Amino acid sequence: MASVTATDDRPAIEVSHLTKRYGTVTAVRDLTFTVEPGVVTGFLGPNGAGKTTTMRMLTGLVTPTSGTATIAGRPYGQLRNPSRTVGAVFDASAFHPGHTARDHLRVYAAMGGYPDSRADDLLSLLGLTEAADRRTGTFSTGMRQRLNLATALLGDPRVLLLDEPSNGLDPEGMLWLRGFLRRLAGEGRTVLVSSHVLSEIQQLVDDVVVIRRGELVAAGPWSRLAGPPAVLVLSPDADRLAAVLRGSRPDGDPPRVDATGDGRLRVHGLDAAGVADLAAAHQVPVHELVTETTSLEQLFLHLTTERTAS
Repeated sequence: MASVTATDDRPAIEVSHLTKRYGTVTAVRDLTFTVEPGVVTGFLGPNGAGKTTTMRMLTGLVTPTSGTATIAGRPYGQLRNPSRTVGAVFDASAFHPGHTARDHLRVYAAMGGYPDSRADDLLSLLGLTEAADRRTGTFSTGMRQRLNLATALLGDPRVLLLDEPSNGLDPEGMLWLRGFLRRLAGEGRTVLVSSHVLSEIQQLVDDVVVIRRGELVAAGPWSRLAGPPAVLVLSPDADRLAAVLRGSRPDGDPPRVDATGDGRLRVHGLDAAGVADLAAAHQVPVHELVTETTSLEQLFLHLTTERTAS
């Protein structure tokens, strides 16, 4: 991830050698990463990896055993006006069931020193105007997620920390959330999203931070971490095609060609057009040609399985 100077307008999240122990259990161990403004960053890891603990240390809800967690160069407790800098969504049930959505937002607006009109603005922005006078106890999980996000945005913060924000959203709601968070990142905000819905997060995030057992295993643009795509090719003369491909660069590194069975080859180091051109030049028949990209789910499993970490 490219380095960006942290300021109040473009605040980066910086975690440095962060550790949290609960007795003999180490929830987070020597964790270091940076989340930059202007992109949506996915915070990923198996259950119990330490994601929520880390996000709570960022907001001062949990005290680190050692190390630092800062936003715009300051610990959360030292921010001049925390709700104008950081908005956090950790619990989709943090509402009094007897309050209406408008009442809930007005209470938090008063706590932050914001006018009542800010509540109505956010109800409109989050698509909750028609539900503004309904009691939150009647809300679906998806509506609670929207109201939680509205609460986090009361101070128009430059940083958003979202723990599982897509839980309970239907496909239309997920599409809306994706566009909304991308728009916020496009305004130069810093957006950190924790999620287990990898198929959805793949369409949302630019960068990823992946942890396992409280330790960092990878960080950066997920497309770079996934590596270049491979090409799957089916040929009735797979052996001859493999020989042609392996001999295509006599003065450089040859492409890697792996036989996968049934006349199929997986080719690394050549794109589909290159494979097709070589096959045509040597008159090797090809029946199928597919570009194979690594999904975020495949990358996640590769990074977090026992055999990778050992």
